[in-house]
Amino acid sequence: MVMGMSHNTFGHLFRVTTWGESHGPALGCVVDGCPPGLRLTAEDLQHWLDRRRPGTSRFVTQRREPDAVKILSGVFEDERTGGPVTTGTPISLVIENVDQRSKDYGEIRDLYRPGHADYTYQAKYGVRDYRGGGRSSARETAARVAAGGVARKVLSGILGEGVSIRGALVQIGKRAIDRSKWDWAETENNAFWCPDAETTKFWEADLDAARKAGSSLGAVIEIVAEGVPVGLGAPIYGKLDADIAAALMSINAVKGVEIGAGFEAASLTGEENADEMRARNDGANDGAPLFLSNKAGGVLGGISTGQPIVARFAVKPTSSILTPRQTISAAGENAEIETKGRHDPCVGIRAAPVGEAMLACVLADHLLRHRGQVGA
Repeated sequence: MVMGMSHNTFGHLFRVTTWGESHGPALGCVVDGCPPGLRLTAEDLQHWLDRRRPGTSRFVTQRREPDAVKILSGVFEDERTGGPVTTGTPISLVIENVDQRSKDYGEIRDLYRPGHADYTYQAKYGVRDYRGGGRSSARETAARVAAGGVARKVLSGILGEGVSIRGALVQIGKRAIDRSKWDWAETENNAFWCPDAETTKFWEADLDAARKAGSSLGAVIEIVAEGVPVGLGAPIYGKLDADIAAALMSINAVKGVEIGAGFEAASLTGEENADEMRARNDGANDGAPLFLSNKAGGVLGGISTGQPIVARFAVKPTSSILTPRQTISAAGENAEIETKGRHDPCVGIRAAPVGEAMLACVLADHLLRHRGQVGA
């Protein structure tokens, strides 16, 4: 018995439903639960999409997509509003695909690409869109980034402009950054969203070598949210860090997530891992806790502490490679395959804006849930 595809929606009060395929006419999303009265234009969302779009350097896929977003519903303007504002109704966003090359995938129609969702989609649904991976393609993340732009509007509209959500690439292959040289401004100056300028030179050589060899590399991305208030999240099954982990794990090619110290916590002692506190004495916040470290990544007991929220996720090497790999056909026969087309030698390079967007959506959802619960 084949099953229909569901579960294209995430969130509770701030809900996002994405739709569309890699080589279809368009993709997009519907955002439900956005509060009314927030200024929102296509240009506001385009800023974030421009950071994710393909073709921006030689280290990413050369598919030429402008990723121009259109707002189809959920906003209104007249002489009283001072520009388009949200109405509280569903916001529908669409992004047209303009540079599909479906013929690149004709040879793999009847073969399963190792590392891809080809086999599992076919087994579950009885049919699959083999053109670029269809719904399983990372192209779907463009819609998430658009939704994340709306989520940022919700956060700033309620909390003010003090909230920031930033992502950085901290490892490609086996080569990690030097954290003593971390500079957020540098992430805007290179093709990798890397906060360490020196490391980018090595990454360029590593990726050029991988591409020449017909191979690919994995990556680790770190996302940091600052200005998040204390109190977001709820025990036991509405934990903020659990929802963050689920959101980041849902991104294509992600195989691991950690919050704060993450897996390193297993090698620490209790003294090293506990984030000690002292009472503030600065006038406005007398008696409030001053944390001396942040091994918890800004979440304790599933509830935000007011510290920066820190999450990292690991992206596997791009499965679409030119090196021949052993596989089987849809008929169950042994075969060999090499994937043609335009692919990222490291899909993690464009994952930082996607991680930012998913964290923004989770925080917007939890902020609305928190306000509803405490009556703020």
